[in-house]
Amino acid sequence: MDKRNFAFDKVNFILLAVGMAIVVVGFLLMTGAGSSDSVYEPDIFSARRIKVAPIVCLFGFVSMIYAVVRKPKN
Repeated sequence: MDKRNFAFDKVNFILLAVGMAIVVVGFLLMTGAGSSDSVYEPDIFSARRIKVAPIVCLFGFVSMIYAVVRKPKN
C-alpha cells in the first residue's frame, strides 16, 4: 500500500499520543478526596484542581488539535 494514501504519518500519531497523555495527566490532577455531607474537605477548592489541571487539559487538547491539523511532509 502506498504511504501517500494515509492522512497521518508517524509524527501525527506520536503527537496525538503525547496530547492524550497530557489530557490524562490533567484529569488525574483534578482528582482528589471528595466531600460528603458529614465531612467537609477544603481540598476541592485547591489551586491545583481549579487552575492548574484545566490549563494542563487545555494544553493537551490544543496539542491534539495541532496533531490532527498538521500536514505530513512528503
